[in-house]
Amino acid sequence: MPATNSSTSPAAGTVRFATLGPGGTNHELITRRYLASQGIDDFEIKLILSFKDAITMLLEDTVDYVMQCAVHPETPQTLGENFRSVFAIDCFISDSQELAVLSRRDVQRPESIGVLLPANEKYTDLSRWKQVVSYSSLPLINEALLVGEIDSGLVYRAYADKHPEVLRVDEVIGSPDDVWIVYGRKRAFKEKLIGFGDGAFLDDVRVRLTERAAARPRAAVHID
Repeated sequence: MPATNSSTSPAAGTVRFATLGPGGTNHELITRRYLASQGIDDFEIKLILSFKDAITMLLEDTVDYVMQCAVHPETPQTLGENFRSVFAIDCFISDSQELAVLSRRDVQRPESIGVLLPANEKYTDLSRWKQVVSYSSLPLINEALLVGEIDSGLVYRAYADKHPEVLRVDEVIGSPDDVWIVYGRKRAFKEKLIGFGDGAFLDDVRVRLTERAAARPRAAVHID
């Protein structure tokens, strides 16, 4: 179902995005955050379960843009299979919702865990569980956790606050700073590298060079 900022059907001036659902994903959160940063108030976000569907919608002009996290399992496919017709037109860095390993309170020794693979497989030691089950999004992992299909899930920490009678927090992982990609149908690259206008690279270079110069041993001064 579309997540829209308009009370009516999309108008001619509405910016239409597709990104990963169901509702409550980091993809939806970051898409909203990105649109706010661009000063866009009139928008519609269509939530999909596969980026293949999102790209089809983009090519059929059902949406104008697609938002995807760079570490999502489908990202290589999104870029590789469609490079002649779909283009990365913007990217940025953002944190998102805090992650944690949650387990059911009625399970003392969890044996199964749901994870978004391979994107999140290194966030914790998965060898602690006998069974690792792959899901396409964190809300789907949470749904499986709540109904008892799995004992644990690597999901948003906020789910434990929403369901304290069912879930406990076993490990807080935090929120990584991910790279996010915006796709469109018109190529942005035109022989000149496109970089961040407010990126931290040059600031970091200046700090590192200053620290390196300060740490360099000074030559001894000899007075005859």
